[in-house]
Amino acid sequence: MEKTVITVVGKDGVGIIAKVCNYLASNNVNILDISQTITGGFFNMMMVVDPAGSSKDIALLSSELKQIGEEIGVTIRCQRSEIFEKMHRI
Repeated sequence: MEKTVITVVGKDGVGIIAKVCNYLASNNVNILDISQTITGGFFNMMMVVDPAGSSKDIALLSSELKQIGEEIGVTIRCQRSEIFEKMHRI
């Protein structure tokens, strides 16, 4: 299984989760785990997904998610889990 980490950060607003989840579903990306919080009006979500069912590669998924983020006023990052783990290792 190819795990990917998606993070979404920005000012809270209506439809953020829906936009991201609809995009993932329409591209056959399975959500394995999801966590989201809103603190002081700021939205933070982290998802672990499996993109193996998608016909798009990680680079294209990441680019399209970034564009969706720009449209709705949040920052969306998408990276393979092993890269995310190495970047956040102490």
